Amino acid sequence: MHGFQKTHCFLQEGSILIEIEAIQAKNKQKRARGMHQRRLTKFFFALFLLVAGLFPLSPEASEKPIIGVAANFIMPFNDIARVFEQKTSIRLNPIFTSTGSLYAQIRNGAPYDLFLAADQIRPALLFREGLAEKPFIYARGKVVLWTPKKVLCSAARTWQDAVLSTMVEQIGSANPDTAPYGAAGVEALKREGLWNVIRKKMVYGQSVAQAFQYAHSRAVDASFCALSFALSTQGREGCHFMVPEAPDVIQAACVLKRGESNTAVRKFAEFLVSAEVAKIKKKYGYR
Repeated sequence: MHGFQKTHCFLQEGSILIEIEAIQAKNKQKRARGMHQRRLTKFFFALFLLVAGLFPLSPEASEKPIIGVAANFIMPFNDIARVFEQKTSIRLNPIFTSTGSLYAQIRNGAPYDLFLAADQIRPALLFREGLAEKPFIYARGKVVLWTPKKVLCSAARTWQDAVLSTMVEQIGSANPDTAPYGAAGVEALKREGLWNVIRKKMVYGQSVAQAFQYAHSRAVDASFCALSFALSTQGREGCHFMVPEAPDVIQAACVLKRGESNTAVRKFAEFLVSAEVAKIKKKYGYR
Protein backbone atom coordinates (compact mmCIF):
# COMPACT_ATOMS: atom_id res chain seq x y z
CA MET A 1 0.00 0.00 0.00
CA HIS A 2 2.76 2.46 0.94
CA GLY A 3 4.63 1.55 -2.23
CA PHE A 4 1.54 2.32 -4.32
CA GLN A 5 1.07 5.68 -2.62
CA LYS A 6 4.70 6.65 -3.24
CA THR A 7 4.43 5.60 -6.90
CA HIS A 8 1.16 7.48 -7.32
CA CYS A 9 2.66 10.66 -5.80
CA PHE A 10 5.71 10.34 -8.03
CA LEU A 11 3.56 9.97 -11.15
CA GLN A 12 1.37 12.89 -10.14
CA GLU A 13 4.38 15.13 -9.52
CA GLY A 14 5.89 13.94 -12.80
CA SER A 15 2.77 14.86 -14.75
CA ILE A 16 2.71 18.28 -13.11
CA LEU A 17 6.34 18.84 -14.08
CA ILE A 18 5.60 17.83 -17.69
CA GLU A 19 2.72 20.32 -17.82
CA ILE A 20 4.89 23.01 -16.22
CA GLU A 21 7.57 22.48 -18.86
CA ALA A 22 4.95 22.67 -21.63
CA ILE A 23 3.63 25.99 -20.31
CA GLN A 24 7.18 27.31 -19.89
CA ALA A 25 7.92 26.45 -23.52
CA LYS A 26 4.91 28.52 -24.58
CA ASN A 27 6.03 31.35 -22.32
CA LYS A 28 9.43 31.52 -24.03
CA GLN A 29 7.72 32.07 -27.38
CA LYS A 30 5.95 35.14 -25.95
CA ARG A 31 8.96 36.88 -24.38
CA ALA A 32 9.66 39.09 -27.41
CA ARG A 33 6.46 41.03 -26.80
CA GLY A 34 6.45 40.52 -23.02
CA MET A 35 7.79 43.93 -21.92
CA HIS A 36 5.19 45.91 -23.86
CA GLN A 37 2.40 43.60 -22.68
CA ARG A 38 3.53 44.01 -19.04
CA ARG A 39 3.19 47.78 -19.27
CA LEU A 40 -0.25 47.50 -20.83
CA THR A 41 -1.39 44.96 -18.24
CA LYS A 42 -0.30 47.17 -15.34
CA PHE A 43 -1.99 50.21 -16.86
CA PHE A 44 -5.32 48.55 -17.67
CA PHE A 45 -5.36 46.59 -14.40
CA ALA A 46 -4.92 49.78 -12.37
CA LEU A 47 -7.53 51.54 -14.53
CA PHE A 48 -9.98 48.67 -13.98
CA LEU A 49 -9.52 48.77 -10.21
CA LEU A 50 -9.98 52.52 -10.10
CA VAL A 51 -13.13 52.47 -12.22
CA ALA A 52 -14.56 49.54 -10.26
CA GLY A 53 -13.87 51.32 -6.99
CA LEU A 54 -11.70 48.46 -5.84
CA PHE A 55 -8.48 50.43 -5.58
CA PRO A 56 -9.13 53.61 -3.57
CA LEU A 57 -6.27 56.01 -3.26
CA SER A 58 -6.13 56.27 0.55
CA PRO A 59 -3.09 54.66 2.22
CA GLU A 60 -5.35 52.45 4.34
CA ALA A 61 -7.24 51.14 1.30
CA SER A 62 -4.04 50.48 -0.61
CA GLU A 63 -3.12 47.85 2.00
CA LYS A 64 -6.19 45.75 1.28
CA PRO A 65 -5.08 42.46 -0.27
CA ILE A 66 -5.81 42.10 -3.98
CA ILE A 67 -6.57 38.45 -4.58
CA GLY A 68 -6.84 36.69 -7.92
CA VAL A 69 -9.45 33.96 -7.54
CA ALA A 70 -10.30 31.17 -9.98
CA ALA A 71 -13.88 31.64 -11.20
CA ASN A 72 -15.08 28.27 -9.87
CA PHE A 73 -14.45 29.51 -6.32
CA ILE A 74 -16.61 32.67 -6.47
CA MET A 75 -19.37 31.56 -4.09
CA PRO A 76 -17.29 29.92 -1.36
CA PHE A 77 -14.78 32.77 -1.54
CA ASN A 78 -17.49 35.37 -0.93
CA ASP A 79 -18.71 33.45 2.13
CA ILE A 80 -15.16 32.99 3.40
CA ALA A 81 -14.30 36.66 2.87
CA ARG A 82 -17.45 37.72 4.74
CA VAL A 83 -16.54 35.63 7.79
CA PHE A 84 -12.90 36.77 7.61
CA GLU A 85 -13.95 40.43 7.57
CA GLN A 86 -16.26 39.89 10.55
CA LYS A 87 -13.42 38.32 12.54
CA THR A 88 -10.59 40.68 11.54
CA SER A 89 -12.20 43.86 10.06
CA ILE A 90 -9.94 43.28 7.04
CA ARG A 91 -11.61 43.73 3.66
CA LEU A 92 -10.39 41.88 0.58
CA ASN A 93 -10.33 42.91 -3.08
CA PRO A 94 -11.03 39.76 -5.14
CA ILE A 95 -10.75 39.57 -8.93
CA PHE A 96 -12.53 36.53 -10.43
CA THR A 97 -11.61 35.00 -13.77
CA SER A 98 -10.02 31.87 -15.23
CA THR A 99 -6.81 30.48 -13.77
CA GLY A 100 -4.98 30.89 -17.06
CA SER A 101 -5.99 34.54 -17.37
CA LEU A 102 -4.91 35.29 -13.80
CA TYR A 103 -1.58 33.56 -14.35
CA ALA A 104 -0.94 35.61 -17.50
CA GLN A 105 -1.84 38.84 -15.69
CA ILE A 106 0.50 38.04 -12.79
CA ARG A 107 3.39 37.25 -15.11
CA ASN A 108 2.77 40.53 -16.90
CA GLY A 109 2.98 42.54 -13.68
CA ALA A 110 -0.61 42.84 -12.40
CA PRO A 111 -0.38 43.79 -8.70
CA TYR A 112 -1.95 40.76 -7.00
CA ASP A 113 -1.00 39.79 -3.45
CA LEU A 114 -2.41 36.26 -3.40
CA PHE A 115 -3.36 33.81 -6.17
CA LEU A 116 -6.07 31.18 -5.68
CA ALA A 117 -5.82 28.94 -8.74
CA ALA A 118 -7.94 26.04 -9.91
CA ASP A 119 -4.88 23.89 -10.52
CA GLN A 120 -1.45 23.14 -9.06
CA ILE A 121 0.50 23.87 -12.22
CA ARG A 122 0.38 27.64 -12.48
CA PRO A 123 1.16 28.38 -8.80
CA ALA A 124 4.08 25.95 -9.13
CA LEU A 125 5.25 27.84 -12.22
CA LEU A 126 5.11 31.18 -10.42
CA PHE A 127 7.11 29.69 -7.55
CA ARG A 128 9.70 28.30 -9.97
CA GLU A 129 9.92 31.67 -11.71
CA GLY A 130 10.57 33.47 -8.42
CA LEU A 131 7.25 35.35 -8.48
CA ALA A 132 5.63 33.58 -5.53
CA GLU A 133 6.22 31.65 -2.35
CA LYS A 134 5.80 27.88 -2.19
CA PRO A 135 2.19 26.95 -3.09
CA PHE A 136 -0.24 25.19 -0.76
CA ILE A 137 -3.42 23.24 -1.53
CA TYR A 138 -6.61 24.95 -0.36
CA ALA A 139 -9.40 22.98 -2.10
CA ARG A 140 -10.28 19.88 -4.10
CA GLY A 141 -13.25 20.18 -6.46
CA LYS A 142 -15.38 17.96 -8.68
CA VAL A 143 -16.77 18.34 -12.20
CA VAL A 144 -20.47 17.98 -12.98
CA LEU A 145 -22.67 18.29 -16.04
CA TRP A 146 -25.38 20.82 -15.16
CA THR A 147 -28.58 21.44 -17.13
CA PRO A 148 -31.60 23.69 -16.69
CA LYS A 149 -33.71 20.91 -18.25
CA LYS A 150 -34.96 18.80 -15.36
CA VAL A 151 -36.66 16.51 -17.86
CA LEU A 152 -33.19 15.60 -19.11
CA CYS A 153 -32.20 14.37 -15.65
CA SER A 154 -35.30 12.18 -15.62
CA ALA A 155 -34.67 10.80 -19.10
CA ALA A 156 -30.90 10.19 -18.80
CA ARG A 157 -29.31 7.93 -16.20
CA THR A 158 -25.74 9.20 -16.58
CA TRP A 159 -23.88 12.21 -17.89
CA GLN A 160 -22.83 10.09 -20.88
CA ASP A 161 -26.50 9.49 -21.74
CA ALA A 162 -27.18 13.19 -21.30
CA VAL A 163 -24.51 14.49 -23.69
CA LEU A 164 -25.67 12.00 -26.34
CA SER A 165 -29.34 12.89 -25.89
CA THR A 166 -31.28 14.50 -28.74
CA MET A 167 -32.36 17.11 -26.17
CA VAL A 168 -28.77 18.35 -26.00
CA GLU A 169 -27.63 20.24 -29.08
CA GLN A 170 -25.00 22.45 -27.45
CA ILE A 171 -22.80 21.90 -24.40
CA GLY A 172 -20.98 24.66 -22.54
CA SER A 173 -17.51 24.39 -21.07
CA ALA A 174 -14.77 26.65 -19.83
CA ASN A 175 -11.88 27.02 -22.25
CA PRO A 176 -9.77 23.91 -21.59
CA ASP A 177 -6.57 25.81 -22.43
CA THR A 178 -7.00 28.32 -19.61
CA ALA A 179 -9.53 26.79 -17.19
CA PRO A 180 -8.76 23.53 -15.32
CA TYR A 181 -12.45 22.59 -14.97
CA GLY A 182 -12.80 22.86 -18.74
CA ALA A 183 -9.76 20.66 -19.21
CA ALA A 184 -11.13 18.09 -16.75
CA GLY A 185 -14.44 17.90 -18.62
CA VAL A 186 -12.68 17.36 -21.93
CA GLU A 187 -10.54 14.65 -20.32
CA ALA A 188 -13.69 12.83 -19.17
CA LEU A 189 -15.11 12.93 -22.70
CA LYS A 190 -11.88 11.53 -24.12
CA ARG A 191 -11.68 8.77 -21.49
CA GLU A 192 -15.20 7.67 -22.44
CA GLY A 193 -14.47 7.78 -26.18
CA LEU A 194 -17.05 10.55 -26.66
CA TRP A 195 -14.81 13.45 -27.62
CA ASN A 196 -14.97 13.03 -31.40
CA VAL A 197 -18.74 12.65 -31.23
CA ILE A 198 -19.38 15.55 -28.85
CA ARG A 199 -16.74 18.13 -29.79
CA LYS A 200 -18.96 19.72 -32.47
CA LYS A 201 -21.54 20.48 -29.75
CA MET A 202 -19.06 22.32 -27.50
CA VAL A 203 -19.37 26.05 -26.79
CA TYR A 204 -16.50 27.58 -24.80
CA GLY A 205 -16.57 30.37 -22.24
CA GLN A 206 -13.59 32.18 -20.77
CA SER A 207 -14.22 30.72 -17.32
CA VAL A 208 -16.24 28.00 -15.62
CA ALA A 209 -18.56 30.69 -14.23
CA GLN A 210 -19.32 31.84 -17.77
CA ALA A 211 -19.89 28.24 -18.88
CA PHE A 212 -22.45 27.80 -16.09
CA GLN A 213 -24.19 31.04 -17.09
CA TYR A 214 -24.44 29.79 -20.68
CA ALA A 215 -26.52 26.87 -19.42
CA HIS A 216 -28.44 28.83 -16.80
CA SER A 217 -29.53 31.37 -19.42
CA ARG A 218 -30.37 28.45 -21.76
CA ALA A 219 -27.91 29.64 -24.40
CA VAL A 220 -26.73 26.01 -24.30
CA ASP A 221 -28.56 22.87 -23.12
CA ALA A 222 -26.01 21.79 -20.51
CA SER A 223 -22.55 22.74 -19.27
CA PHE A 224 -19.58 21.08 -17.65
CA CYS A 225 -18.85 23.09 -14.51
CA ALA A 226 -17.78 22.87 -10.88
CA LEU A 227 -20.05 21.14 -8.37
CA SER A 228 -20.20 24.43 -6.44
CA PHE A 229 -22.38 25.97 -9.16
CA ALA A 230 -24.81 23.05 -9.07
CA LEU A 231 -25.17 23.50 -5.29
CA SER A 232 -25.85 27.25 -5.55
CA THR A 233 -29.28 28.89 -5.50
CA GLN A 234 -29.21 29.21 -9.29
CA GLY A 235 -27.93 25.66 -9.62
CA ARG A 236 -30.92 24.25 -7.74
CA GLU A 237 -33.17 25.61 -10.50
CA GLY A 238 -31.85 22.81 -12.71
CA CYS A 239 -30.20 19.45 -12.05
CA HIS A 240 -26.81 17.86 -12.49
CA PHE A 241 -24.93 14.64 -13.18
CA MET A 242 -21.70 13.82 -11.38
CA VAL A 243 -18.78 13.18 -13.76
CA PRO A 244 -16.56 10.67 -11.89
CA GLU A 245 -14.50 10.07 -15.02
CA ALA A 246 -13.18 13.64 -14.74
CA PRO A 247 -10.18 13.93 -12.42
CA ASP A 248 -10.64 15.81 -9.16
CA VAL A 249 -9.48 19.39 -9.61
CA ILE A 250 -6.78 20.03 -7.01
CA GLN A 251 -6.55 23.76 -6.34
CA ALA A 252 -3.41 25.45 -5.06
CA ALA A 253 -2.77 28.98 -3.83
CA CYS A 254 0.38 31.02 -3.39
CA VAL A 255 1.41 34.28 -1.76
CA LEU A 256 2.89 36.48 -4.45
CA LYS A 257 5.99 38.65 -4.01
CA ARG A 258 3.89 41.79 -3.66
CA GLY A 259 2.02 40.28 -0.71
CA GLU A 260 4.97 38.86 1.23
CA SER A 261 5.13 41.73 3.71
CA ASN A 262 1.37 42.28 3.97
CA THR A 263 0.15 41.00 7.35
CA ALA A 264 -3.45 40.88 6.10
CA VAL A 265 -2.42 38.53 3.28
CA ARG A 266 -0.70 36.21 5.76
CA LYS A 267 -3.76 36.15 8.00
CA PHE A 268 -6.09 35.32 5.13
CA ALA A 269 -3.80 32.60 3.74
CA GLU A 270 -3.82 30.92 7.16
CA PHE A 271 -7.57 31.37 7.53
CA LEU A 272 -8.13 29.78 4.11
CA VAL A 273 -6.93 26.38 5.36
CA SER A 274 -8.56 26.53 8.80
CA ALA A 275 -11.18 24.12 10.14
CA GLU A 276 -13.74 26.92 10.12
CA VAL A 277 -13.27 27.50 6.40
CA ALA A 278 -13.35 23.75 5.70
CA LYS A 279 -17.03 23.78 6.71
CA ILE A 280 -17.77 26.53 4.19
CA LYS A 281 -15.93 24.74 1.42
CA LYS A 282 -17.77 21.50 2.17
CA LYS A 283 -21.11 23.30 1.72
CA TYR A 284 -20.10 23.98 -1.89
CA GLY A 285 -18.80 20.50 -2.62
CA TYR A 286 -15.11 21.09 -1.98
CA ARG A 287 -12.77 19.12 0.23
